[in-house]
Amino acid sequence: MKITIVGTGYVGLVTGTCLAETGNDVICVDIDADKVARMRQGEVPIYEPHLDILFDRNIKAGRLTFTTSLEEGVAHGDIIFLALPTPEDEDGSADLSYVLNVSKEIGKLLTDYRIIVDKSTVPVGTAERVHKTIAAETEVAFDVVSNPEFLREGFAVDDFMKPERIIVGSSSDRATEQMKRLYAPFVRSGNPIIIMDEKSAELTKYAANSFLATKITFMNEIANYCEKVGADVDKVRVGVGTDTRIGKRFLFPGIGYGGSCFPKDVKALHKAGKDQDYDFKLLASVIAVNKRQKTVLVPKITKHFGDDLSGKTLAIWGLAFKPETDDIREAPSMDIMDALLERGATLQVFDPEAMENIKKKYGDKLQYADSMYDALESADALVICTEWSIFRTPNYQKLKQRLRTPVIFDGRNLYHVEDMEAEGFTYVSIGRREA
Repeated sequence: MKITIVGTGYVGLVTGTCLAETGNDVICVDIDADKVARMRQGEVPIYEPHLDILFDRNIKAGRLTFTTSLEEGVAHGDIIFLALPTPEDEDGSADLSYVLNVSKEIGKLLTDYRIIVDKSTVPVGTAERVHKTIAAETEVAFDVVSNPEFLREGFAVDDFMKPERIIVGSSSDRATEQMKRLYAPFVRSGNPIIIMDEKSAELTKYAANSFLATKITFMNEIANYCEKVGADVDKVRVGVGTDTRIGKRFLFPGIGYGGSCFPKDVKALHKAGKDQDYDFKLLASVIAVNKRQKTVLVPKITKHFGDDLSGKTLAIWGLAFKPETDDIREAPSMDIMDALLERGATLQVFDPEAMENIKKKYGDKLQYADSMYDALESADALVICTEWSIFRTPNYQKLKQRLRTPVIFDGRNLYHVEDMEAEGFTYVSIGRREA
């Protein structure tokens, strides 16, 4: 099938590459000419595990190409995916200007029937708005489909190639059959393609992300309470997670959620509720608690060192909002670093993939280490913000040799309290006793 992807961010690039991998002829459209030129040379503009292999293979096979011309993209694709940004607006709503502006241009360019697919995360009613926007520019027949993505950064390729489910929101039999045909290679093991109306499909994405954000936030609240009463959140987590009605996933406490999806989507659904005179009180609490949770390590640090951190050097391990990505959007590490810098601390930082993105934001405010152990050199303590695998089993002797004092503030509960006691560390984590 001939596919066009408009937008080459995380969602667009993964979608285009994976659809090319199953034999489709894919053109990706982006307005950034420099980015398009680099992709044509085989450069993947984002870090996403395994994407580079598929990217390179499909470029060489001629199934994956790139252009800055929307006209070329519209002429090519029988199915046109809109994978455009929907950033948070000032009032918390999703900014649909990119989606609607491109939709208008597509309407001007249509000459034959096309299926326009909303792949971006968009509020309820967007498919209808896209349809009206295109229809105002053309009399050519077309359909608009809502096809939300459920891709986890760091696992996006696996999630696309082996989806748990595919949601297709469409009131058109013609479009629905084409979407089923497109996705058939990805559901051979029997996972469902779920067909529903467009509005329900749009809400499904927001509901899923908001529920997961709520689950994370609830466990963070339990962890904070554990510290008050002397309970162990690890034991509570296991006890709760073995209940099949609840499940084990998204129950690990820490310093809150970040990234490009959860913060934006929870706020957008909360704002959408207000627009319909409905108050999502639960979501308002999730937003407030997560904001507080992002800096929950700071009072632990100041309790140990005092509020004035001038003259103190702290090592930071982990800058990305989660492992296996270079994405720093809404990363809790930044909230923590901002608070520590305000108190006069010197910060020596390391992340396996996100260093360049952090440098663009912080410049010379931070000291950038070449390795996880270099970040420890003469630091008064280590602060862990992201649970990268390489941090899970460190050389404790190296830690002691490099650190000025053996103190660790762990925002991701990577280590066992008993092990840290045995190794001679002062160890402060989330929802557990201090060592």
